[in-house]
Order: sequence, then structure tokens, then C-alpha cells
Amino acid sequence: MPEKLHPNIEKVAAALREHGVSGEIVVFPQATPTAATAAAQLGCEVGAIANSLVFDADGEPLLVLTSGAHRVDTDLVAETVGAAEVRRATPELVRAATGQPIGGVAPIGHPAPIRTLVDTWLKAHEVVWAAAGHPHSVFPTSYDELLRITGGVPAEVA
Repeated sequence: MPEKLHPNIEKVAAALREHGVSGEIVVFPQATPTAATAAAQLGCEVGAIANSLVFDADGEPLLVLTSGAHRVDTDLVAETVGAAEVRRATPELVRAATGQPIGGVAPIGHPAPIRTLVDTWLKAHEVVWAAAGHPHSVFPTSYDELLRITGGVPAEVA
């Protein structure tokens, strides 16, 4: 990792240490805002990328950690969480809920806990890569570790 990290990456690194996560954050020279670009940089399957997507569920933020190979079915997610409507969050809601920009949202390191669903399809990958608070950063983890560190609920989301 570079000597001086972006403050968002520092916050995520601290949260990872607090949760006993041993995987090292990887910082790329250019942004990896999509699962495909991250997978290409890492040399892994796109399905091993855990996209951290924030949705607006009846006015409340909802974090969905989904396989990069999936497109979230908002009707299925609404049914799963008991919401009348689930839609993509505005950039303002994403930033307010996570303190992080779209394209770099980490599963942890937010100002307050966010209700979280973890895509059960991520179980298929021994190593899962998640954003680390900035579009240039990721960290290795696992499906079980994502459930543990986020307090998330396993769910089919696609």
C-alpha cells in the first residue's frame, strides 16, 4: 500500500482491523468502479467481486453486497426486507449513509451500521474482493467473513 492513503481507505482499514480481518487492502493506480474492471485488475472472475450497492428501501439506506456477476432484482429485495419499494439510492444518500463515493463503497467503515444483505452466490468463491472506501481500493475477504463483519443477512438478490 502507498505510504499516504486516502482518508476513506484509512477508515476502512481501521474498521477491518477492529473486526480482525487480516486481508491487506490493495490500491490500484486507476479507479476500478465496476466489477469487470476490478476483476480484470485482480485476475479473478467477475463473480468474485462483491459489489457494495446502496439502495433506498422506503426512505432508509439498504446495503446489498452482491456478486459482480449479478444484477440486483429490486422487487425481490423489497420482498426480502419487507419494503414497499426499493430503488437505487441517490449519490447524496450513498455518501450520507456510508461516507464513501459510489464506485468505492466498502461493506464496513460507515458512520453508522447499515442494514445489509449478502448475496448467497458469493459463497461459490473462496476469496471475495470488496471495495475499501475509494474507487481505487479493494480488499480480500470471504462470504462468511462478510456476513460476520457487516452483521448482514444471507439473501438471494438476483
